[in-house]
Amino acid sequence: MERITRAHVDKFAERRAELGEAALQTLATLGYARTSLREIAQNSEFSHGVLHYYFSDKVDLITCSVRQYKARCVTRYDQVITVSGSYGSLITGFLDALGQTLSDEAHMHRLWYDIRAQALFEESFRDDVAEIDQSLENMIWRIMSRLAELAGKPLNLPPSVMYASFDGMFQHCLLRHLSGDAAAIADMQADGRKLIVQLLGEPLAS
Repeated sequence: MERITRAHVDKFAERRAELGEAALQTLATLGYARTSLREIAQNSEFSHGVLHYYFSDKVDLITCSVRQYKARCVTRYDQVITVSGSYGSLITGFLDALGQTLSDEAHMHRLWYDIRAQALFEESFRDDVAEIDQSLENMIWRIMSRLAELAGKPLNLPPSVMYASFDGMFQHCLLRHLSGDAAAIADMQADGRKLIVQLLGEPLAS
């Protein structure tokens, strides 16, 4: 009986993940305020009844979708750490990945900032937003810690300050990019490099 129950729970979780993934594009396009379970159903192959069975409300669906997307983002940057064997290549790989995800998935990032802003007003979002935010802070810290190790220098700023610095640059760039500023991504990458160099020094010439 316990095995059957566990299988049912796992299948339910898998179905939630599938539906959350399918809803991402609609959520990213419309944003929080203009999205309802019915609206998502109308823009997907799933009925309103199916969505309502697996999710208690749109907050439940949105947090599920954003969690999955941000978990993939974290994995992407961990891969950059794995394949970069030098200080200079890690700086370049990290900044290239920042620029690429902003260029390719701007609406997804817009959704994340929308939900994070909503958490200031709606308590139902706060625990999930705090957990996602912490995973992103940890990701930035892993990158910066590895850079410091490769540079042979200590990091003199706490993880929260490092995350706030890069997150602020990213959000500012996102707004410029969505407004049609063709130089936004290159400017963010240049500013990110300046920040790293200010903290840890220039890469050695290869």
